[in-house]
Amino acid sequence: MISEGAEKTALRRDLLARRATLAAGEIRAAADALARRALELPELSGAGTVGAYVSIGAEPGTRELLDALRERGVRVLLPVLLPDNDLDWAVYGGSRHLVRARRGLLEPDGARLGPGAVLEADALLLPGLAVDARGMRLGRGGGSYDRVLHRLEQYGASPARVVLLYAHEVVARVPEEPHDHPVDAVVTPDGVLRF
Repeated sequence: MISEGAEKTALRRDLLARRATLAAGEIRAAADALARRALELPELSGAGTVGAYVSIGAEPGTRELLDALRERGVRVLLPVLLPDNDLDWAVYGGSRHLVRARRGLLEPDGARLGPGAVLEADALLLPGLAVDARGMRLGRGGGSYDRVLHRLEQYGASPARVVLLYAHEVVARVPEEPHDHPVDAVVTPDGVLRF
């Protein structure tokens, strides 16, 4: 019998391989559609603070969305990867204030607010590779966002948890382990699915 961990590894490999085949034009078009759909979400339109991330490579694009949220006056918190893979947070000050970091990530150059800053978020945009019909999210496997979700649960914080994906990344089943947490919604270029 294949373990849930091995199933996750195989699914990650397949999904990353499919993302690698996307053309630049497809990635840009998806980013535009994702921003439009996400900005219509009540969870984001009424948010004062949103935890988010900067997309890299073939990830579903977030930059247009980050700028639109900031223009609306939303305080956007972006992660800063710590040496132990936990996440610190800093306020997004615009694309000019992003710097290259470990693992090819882009991080804000502003003051660090501490790992607990995310507790102030009204909504949290999570990176992912897939979500299933139960809202179970498949991440990249580093555990950074598992820690964030655990921290939220531990302190009783309940921001809306939203994942941005390509339409084909909404799958029948994501292997689930005890540390996994479901999300509230997924936004794809084709629409929104709530759980």
